[in-house]
Amino acid sequence: MNDADPRFQAARLVLQLRQAGVTDHNVAEALEMTPRDQFTPRPFEADAWENVELPIDCGQSMTRPVTVGVMVQALGAEKGHTVLEIGCGTGYVAAVLSRLARRVYSMDRYRTLLEKARAVIERLDLAARIELRHGDGIAGWPEAAPFDRILIMGAVPELPLELARQLAPGGIAVMPAERAGRVVIVRMMKQPDGSFAEAVIAPASFAPLEPGIAREL
Repeated sequence: MNDADPRFQAARLVLQLRQAGVTDHNVAEALEMTPRDQFTPRPFEADAWENVELPIDCGQSMTRPVTVGVMVQALGAEKGHTVLEIGCGTGYVAAVLSRLARRVYSMDRYRTLLEKARAVIERLDLAARIELRHGDGIAGWPEAAPFDRILIMGAVPELPLELARQLAPGGIAVMPAERAGRVVIVRMMKQPDGSFAEAVIAPASFAPLEPGIAREL
């Protein structure tokens, strides 16, 4: 295998995941088996397996794959779980999650992104486990609730109230949030009384989660 071989690049990503503390075999395998290059805009395909943030349509970006691994490991999605993802982007993270959970519901405020994500997900035969919606992620997906896990791919001050309501008791939400003047990935577990136990997982760099629906894109 040479450096340009996707198998080599995937194996190198697994090593980077381990170095970042992603030790869950199932999570590492899900990232290794999900072809990130299929979700990457054509001008950046050569960098698809690199641990870099990549620009996508609508002024958005693909999160670094190692950061995805850290967040997905913290989420702890299992085969029987339903997962809500806020911020579908290219569909890459939803595809990773679909290898771990029973069903993934993924939302984005940009119709353009969702249409492209849907095309790739269908091409990879993952559509049976992933449902997409154009909508305001802060409002969640109430008719599909409750969710066992919620993953937010944009920084928020706190877990939005509607999403907190849609998380099942004992469920876990993972999101970037500002704490002590810096953005970090936090893991929040919903307690039986409706309160949340929070743990800081790792530093992160995320743009704020934008509310509403983008009407023109």
